[in-house]
Formats: sequence, structure tokens, C-alpha cells
Amino acid sequence: MQNIDDITRDLLTLRDYWRYAISRFNAADLSYGHGTTTAADDAAFLLLDSLDLPIDVLDPFLDARLLPDERRLLAERIEDRVTSRKPSAYLTGRSYIQGVRFHVDERVIVPRSHIGEILFTEYGSEEGSSFLPDPELVESAVDICTGSGCLAVLAAKFYPFASVDAVDLSEDALEVAKINIDEHDVEDQVTLHHGDLFEPLAGRTYDLIITNPPYVDAETFAAYPPEYQAEPEMAHTGGEDGLDLVRVILAEAPKHLNPGGGLLCEIGSGRDILEAEFPHLEFLWIETENAPDSVFWITAEALGVE
Repeated sequence: MQNIDDITRDLLTLRDYWRYAISRFNAADLSYGHGTTTAADDAAFLLLDSLDLPIDVLDPFLDARLLPDERRLLAERIEDRVTSRKPSAYLTGRSYIQGVRFHVDERVIVPRSHIGEILFTEYGSEEGSSFLPDPELVESAVDICTGSGCLAVLAAKFYPFASVDAVDLSEDALEVAKINIDEHDVEDQVTLHHGDLFEPLAGRTYDLIITNPPYVDAETFAAYPPEYQAEPEMAHTGGEDGLDLVRVILAEAPKHLNPGGGLLCEIGSGRDILEAEFPHLEFLWIETENAPDSVFWITAEALGVE
């Protein structure tokens, strides 16, 4: 471990700490994927978020001299990132989806769902979405496997007239989701439920089901680097091929969808398996910035809802 006093004495500006962090991260051969993809990006996020600066604006602050307390905080967090191998989001306690901030800690997976990007993309154009429902017509929605509650919060924001249910099997995760629901002032719109998938929702139907379930296959999970091992195992593992929970969701969703509704589901890399197993289902695969086919949309009618 580097001597924190030496670091804070020799490094004075944000540029100094950014350069130093990149060197330390590269030397330690860290892994990324929790909102960043490179050492430079991860270092920038860790430093900017620790200083409560905009995480996507680095240049204006690079040559700013830092206060002694700020230098010590950054030095400690750089060392913590290297020695603990925890994702930077756990060290700052915050994660972002399309610029929207959420509280995060080790009780939940670090939010990074493609579904958040899809909601912003589809509802950000003047024409509206080509497949998702008119946001003003959605009266009920549910987020299955809500984790930190980020997608439930976004659903409440995008569907202002909808009652939103959010379900998770982890009581710890629901505690984090409660923090985010309160911080985003959607507690009157979002209701949390403890249970396994649709189990606590007997008799309830929705205009929209959103879900980002655990979908990591056994082989991939066994090769996880420490950054991913730091997250709750149950938030990752989806069985031998990663699709155990997706199969249950497809089987149960028709019981919980209103006519005209639909299911938006993230599955990772299992498209070929899913299409071979369910050749009769009409999946619409949605391309995102980093994946062409990790999320599908399927209508209630395609699932047999009349």
C-alpha cells in the first residue's frame, strides 16, 4: 500500500490524481464494466464523483488545486480501489443511469441495465417510441428483480400516471431500493414487494412488465474477476445457461399482463438459446449502444393474452 501522506504531499491537482490513478489501476490490472470500461474512465468517475463534480465533465477541473481533505480522500479511494478490487461505485456510494444518480452499496448489484438506455432513447425522440406504449396511457407497471430500484424509479418518472410495483427476493436489496425511491420522491407511486418474481403479485395485472433478472451462466460466473465477485451472487447467477429465471418470467408474464401491454426483458447473451427454445414467440430484439440483442420486447398478445 502506498503512503497516503506522501501521495497527498506530492500530488496537488486533479490532473495529478487522475494520472496517478490510471497508473495504479493499470499496474494492478483491475477489471471494469460497472459503468466504465477503461482505467482512464474508471479513474475519472472515482475522482469526480468523490468530489461531487459532474461525472462526465473532466477537462475544466483538471488543473484545479485540491484542498488537503480532498487530496486525502482521493488518495485513500484510489488505494481502496486497488487493494479491495471493489467497483468504484461502491466506494463513492453512487451509480448513474443516463445521468440519473442512484444510491448503491454492496447489498445490490451496481446498476448498469440496458433497459435504462432504452427508456431514454425511445421516449427522448419527438416521434415517441416505435414499440413501447404511450407513457401517458400506462396506468400500471412492475419491475421484477428490482435490485436497487433504479428501473422502478425510472418507470415512475417516464410513466407519470402509473402505479409501479417493484419486486425482489433480497430484503437487503429492497432496503436500498427504498432509499432510492425516497431520494427521487416517488414513494407515493412505487410500492416494494418482497418475494420471488411474480409470487407476491397474485391476481395483479399490468400494462408493462420490466425486468433485468440474474442471467449469468455458470461458466461465466466461475471466471468472474474480483470486481464482479464483490456484488451479491444472487443478483448474477441464472443457472447453467443463464436463462432459468427468464424462462419462468416468460411462463408467468401472461398471467400478469393486460391486453395491449408488453414485457421488456434483459437477458444478456442468450438470444440464440431463447429463440431455439421458443420458436413460436415473436421477440423484438432492441439494439443498444453496447449490445445488439441483450434486451427483448414482446407484446401481451404474442404471449397469448387476449
